[in-house]
Amino acid sequence: MSTPAPLSTKLAWLLAASAIAGLLWWHAAVVAPFLVSLVLAYALHPAVDCLQRWRWPRALAVSACLGLLLLTVLILVVLVVPIVSQLVPMLRDQLPDLLMRLWRELAPRLDQWGLPVPTTIDDLKQQLSELMQNHMGQWSGAVWTSLLVGGGGLLSLAGWSVLLPMLTFYWLLDWADITARIKGLLPARWRSSAHDFMAECDELMGQYLRGQVLVMLILALYYSVGLALFGFKLAMPIGVFTGLAVCIPYLGYGLGLVLALLAGLLQFAAVPDGWGHALLAVAVVYGLGQVIESFFLTPRLVGERIGLHPLGVILALMLFGQWLGFMGVVVALPTAAFAVLLGRRLLRTYQRSGFFLGS
Repeated sequence: MSTPAPLSTKLAWLLAASAIAGLLWWHAAVVAPFLVSLVLAYALHPAVDCLQRWRWPRALAVSACLGLLLLTVLILVVLVVPIVSQLVPMLRDQLPDLLMRLWRELAPRLDQWGLPVPTTIDDLKQQLSELMQNHMGQWSGAVWTSLLVGGGGLLSLAGWSVLLPMLTFYWLLDWADITARIKGLLPARWRSSAHDFMAECDELMGQYLRGQVLVMLILALYYSVGLALFGFKLAMPIGVFTGLAVCIPYLGYGLGLVLALLAGLLQFAAVPDGWGHALLAVAVVYGLGQVIESFFLTPRLVGERIGLHPLGVILALMLFGQWLGFMGVVVALPTAAFAVLLGRRLLRTYQRSGFFLGS
């Protein structure tokens, strides 16, 4: 039986690990694209290895897998174009009438609650003019600040769109060499456990990704057909977008729901009781879609293999979104699943070894 390491050595390892973690956290903006590209490379490397076994050159296999990933992202972007190009003119043309209709609905209720509201169009215009004169300077400053922040965000997004594919390409190109070097740095007694752990991760991620792709395709078909049955003109682009965007939990579904609701309200605004029809259609299609996804598709096709409670999913999305922005939300679940597996193994090792007890 091997002699346990002295407590001072264990504390030194903990301090070193804490220092490295603090250094990485301090330079999170620099480390973020490398971390996200590493997660993407880990998700794509089984496909690259498969193509290489079919005698594809490594560089060509990597390029093909990255091209397929970029094509999927491009499809999502292209799907948004017809949605926006049709909704924006409809919103521009119908916004005054929609606001007046909303004002006529709300004004009597606000008046009943004792809140002062304009009773005529002239009164409404006068109050709007006074409001703009009193707060124009404050609003201008807020708009200018928002433009500056938005411009910085657009520049950052453009930088990520160039940097991520490049970093992912180099990770995948030298994946075998990188993993071999990392294994070589591990002590000999840890290598078997590390190999078993990575094999477990590969199996889990493979099953999760295959199941998730099937869920996305089925939901894309379901939402397209469901919205078309209720007469939505943008049924196909919104339905396909919603189905493909569910790979980002909650955020993708929520964005599809908002687009469908906005499209329905604008399309059926001129129809008697059109808003009721639009609200009912979106409630039925998206409510039933959420039930189908949560209780049938995900348990059967994905099998909840990621091992995270719904609260854990929400926490992972919020944390990675805070740390890495939108791209953090995209890679939150695979990274969280990896962390859960690693944490379980470390906990079992700790419980068997008596780390701080010296037994």
